[in-house]
Amino acid sequence: MSKKPPVLEMKDLTIKWGSNKVLNQVNLGMRPGERLAIIGPSGCGKSTILRLLAGLLLPSKGNLLLFGKQQQYLRLDQNDPPDVRLVFQNPALLASLTVKENVGFLLKKQKDLSEEIIQERVLKCLAQVGLYDVAEKFPGQLSGGMQKRVSFARALISDSQRQEDSSPLLLYDEPTAGLDPIACTRIEDLIIKTTQVASGCSIVVSHVFSTIERTSTRVIMLYGGQFHWDGSIEQFKQSENSYVKQFRTGNLQGPMQPEEL
Repeated sequence: MSKKPPVLEMKDLTIKWGSNKVLNQVNLGMRPGERLAIIGPSGCGKSTILRLLAGLLLPSKGNLLLFGKQQQYLRLDQNDPPDVRLVFQNPALLASLTVKENVGFLLKKQKDLSEEIIQERVLKCLAQVGLYDVAEKFPGQLSGGMQKRVSFARALISDSQRQEDSSPLLLYDEPTAGLDPIACTRIEDLIIKTTQVASGCSIVVSHVFSTIERTSTRVIMLYGGQFHWDGSIEQFKQSENSYVKQFRTGNLQGPMQPEEL
């Protein structure tokens, strides 16, 4: 059996917005099965990394490889884009479509499966996130929490044109921002379950400590266009690295200056 390639590789990668370098010649690798959290102050470029990995933008310089393949085109311009699934902070459901149509949108678009098979897969994914009897409802008829779970069900839908043993990369952008602790726990459990059910690996962008600790095995600190620290979640809890310690304690004194946040 051939060894699986790294899930992602960034090689001397730079992303620029005008003169601002969101990422400045960074290098990063991620192995199959890893659960990564990217942390750092607001506005430092964490969500930009997710958009890069989702194929919504390209690096200004350097190389990005996903599942061993060089990424040279935006996702919409690729015939066979990598299996990367982005779960937005906002559920981002299409209000004019039913829950069933939202979750099964990818399968419907491919036009290679019957309506019966699509419905079977959609209902299975909805059941896996604890939703029943909502397939024919519209997003506006659901609570905010239920809409969130629909977006997770959508992330579980497998591309019918991919191999059965493919392991997707799931991206979660601030999935628990603004939620109370109990709601956070529910979403964190859902992140863990969704990633396991999809047999994939994940990258979570979050400021919420319970989310970082419960959903990741590895943490990377981003600030000023550079990755300043990389280690396990256990190391993160104890690290004396000045960037990590300031982030962990919320101290105004440290290398990350308030006027730059």
